[in-house]
Amino acid sequence: MVHQVLYRALVSTKWLAESIRSGSLGPGLRVLDASWYSPGTRQARKEYEERHVPGASFFDIEECRDTASPYEMMLPSEAHFGDYVGSLGISNDTHVVVYDGDDLGSFYAPRVWWMFRVFGHRTVSVLNGGFRNWLKEGHPVTSEPSRPEPAVFKATLDRSLLKTYEQVLENLQSKRFQLVDSRAQGRYLGTEPEPDIVGLDSGHIRGSINTPFMNFLTEDGFEKSPEELRAIFQDKKVDLSQPLIATCRKGVTACHIALAAYLCGKPDVAVYDGSWSEWFRRAPPETRVSQGKSGKA
Repeated sequence: MVHQVLYRALVSTKWLAESIRSGSLGPGLRVLDASWYSPGTRQARKEYEERHVPGASFFDIEECRDTASPYEMMLPSEAHFGDYVGSLGISNDTHVVVYDGDDLGSFYAPRVWWMFRVFGHRTVSVLNGGFRNWLKEGHPVTSEPSRPEPAVFKATLDRSLLKTYEQVLENLQSKRFQLVDSRAQGRYLGTEPEPDIVGLDSGHIRGSINTPFMNFLTEDGFEKSPEELRAIFQDKKVDLSQPLIATCRKGVTACHIALAAYLCGKPDVAVYDGSWSEWFRRAPPETRVSQGKSGKA
């Protein structure tokens, strides 16, 4: 395991509320609402416009992605990411705090936390408990739009935190990395369908270990303690002293694995960005495992 001083991956609602009250928001501290919901359910931008953490900007993951890719939620280019977050007033010297409004307490925020890290930015944190607990604890909200002064952000891709289809395919032979899938067990096994999509059967990459991301969160929506997180990994026979690739359906909840491992002192988990969305469409059939009707995904 890498031993280094790690930037705090979580900040508390109390810390953020005090930072806002003391006037700390500005070029040195920016807050992002990274909410996203399945089409036909909640409307993330509309909810942001109605109420959000004071001073927060809306991070639209639909805008900050590779829209030319046939796969879901793929990373944008360095230039695209830099321009986008720069327009939100974020520079390479900004501490970024990310939250979302999901009922679980956190869903898309760890993806944006990882996006900043994979583009070379280390001073980024997730709001522990999310907007759900911000509201529950009675902290202030506003409908006032945020208009931060644009900044310059130079993005530099850290390829060690990102894995491609070719690298995961090669890993089936070399087995240099453990491959951990964060989806719910039924989707991993192929017994439950992938939600909100047509033509993508459920199942998993051969040799991957299932560790559902919901297990990392308490019922109240907070991240579990490092001791509890280590126990979850140990129970799944995931060795945090060895290299690890996280995967899911579209590279979003895989970032919960990266965050949980980071909180255990392991900052080098790589995310397979294309995840099952890409694997199902590109990989040889014998590498796709499913207990569904056909036996192969």
